[in-house]
Amino acid sequence: MKNLNCLSPSPVARQQGISYPHLAPTQTATKKRNKPFAALLLAAAGVIVGGLTATFSGPVHAWGNHALAAYRVFENMPEVAKAAPVAVEPLEAFLKAQEAALEKLLAEQETWLLANVPNYPPRPAALAFAANPARDDGARRLAFLSALRVAPNSKFALYYEPDAKTGMVGLPALQHSDVNTLPAPKDAKDRYVALKAGDTIEPLKVVASAAYEPDFGLDINLFADSPSDWGKVYGFGNLPFGNPKLSFSTQAPFHMGFYHEDKILYLAAGFLKRTLPLMRVNQYAGLAALAHKTGHPYWAWRFTGLALHYVQDLSQPYHASVSPGSSTLALLGTNAMAMAGFPKMKDDTVTLLSNRHLALERYQSQVLQQAATGGPDQALAKSLGQMTADASYPAWGPLYVRDVVAKESYDYGPKLAKAIIDSFPAKYVNDPAFDFGANESGVDLIADLAKADPVKRSTLDAAAAELLTRFGAHSRNAVRGILKAGGK
Repeated sequence: MKNLNCLSPSPVARQQGISYPHLAPTQTATKKRNKPFAALLLAAAGVIVGGLTATFSGPVHAWGNHALAAYRVFENMPEVAKAAPVAVEPLEAFLKAQEAALEKLLAEQETWLLANVPNYPPRPAALAFAANPARDDGARRLAFLSALRVAPNSKFALYYEPDAKTGMVGLPALQHSDVNTLPAPKDAKDRYVALKAGDTIEPLKVVASAAYEPDFGLDINLFADSPSDWGKVYGFGNLPFGNPKLSFSTQAPFHMGFYHEDKILYLAAGFLKRTLPLMRVNQYAGLAALAHKTGHPYWAWRFTGLALHYVQDLSQPYHASVSPGSSTLALLGTNAMAMAGFPKMKDDTVTLLSNRHLALERYQSQVLQQAATGGPDQALAKSLGQMTADASYPAWGPLYVRDVVAKESYDYGPKLAKAIIDSFPAKYVNDPAFDFGANESGVDLIADLAKADPVKRSTLDAAAAELLTRFGAHSRNAVRGILKAGGK
């Protein structure tokens, strides 16, 4: 894949004539371990993470198009579906109006993150957001994005993605490159409707569309070894795992949260603790609450959608567990064989982990797309809107995504992995000679499963329905919590 965002200086900075602070790149210290067992553990952890990063040459998506699912999550939730239309507002207008409040909020967030998120990399002092009414809109926007430590060339365009149920015939269209800094997938079906300042829009469209937006390049190339100018000054250190030369790989630490792994893996590979979805959820949720309180409803709903993306990612076990369904001892044994000169088992493990993740994602996306356009798979889509489980979870709070969402996903991993192995055609999930990622565009899993044993399809659908029900419940609980924090 062609590397993007390898710009120096960034296009925003160049346009505004702004230079980044001259900060030394943050390096991550690695302790040397001389004991053979520790070396074995460290290498084994590398194998496991290698299985994850095998998919990172393409999008690190947990659910494919989040907007497609989010419409089903909220279409019957009164707080969203019946909320009054809001006026579209450029980001620059919100920032200018609330500059002093943003300075205070972002400082408070940094204090909270330092106190409550283990292994949180402090934001460099030079990147703190400070109110400055004299600067122009471009400089203020750059300062804000730098304080959040997101890619400064992120689009934040005025747009929405229409519900697949309605389509966009006759609506003003935007190109993929108008909203996303990354290249469009070969089989992309996403469509975007242009908005302009002052337009009115239903909050459902805003929050559903924004739930997909963090996959549009916001978290790309943010590390010291990334091919970008901003990564050198953001203070995140080197990419904890994956290939820094692959742009999508650099997104993974923000969209995966390995909070509940076996202690032995943490001892061997402390880099597994360097994941940051908790940071993103709290940043965007806090911004949403501020926007609600200060009379900026468009950005209140849009920031809400941005926060939801990371909540939804961690409801997917393949984003909350290093290797769902694999025991630590099995992984250590696999790596021991590789270290002894027999790497085939290790390579097969990597491929199968990738294939199972991608097969599940594609199946869910196909089912939801067909259901939205009147297809037969309505039951799974309806799972997203099933609200009976919402109240069974603890109240939303700043650690909810870690303590509730990620923990539930981690625990569900073995059951889900078994359902995938038992239900999908063996070629896709049990044959390491097949590369699902390389052949995904030609795979029709719904058609394949229609030819299989109905019991297998039923097993898979039950597992998928459980996942989608949780996806919906956690998304709605997050919205309820953000509305409450915003005084609504």
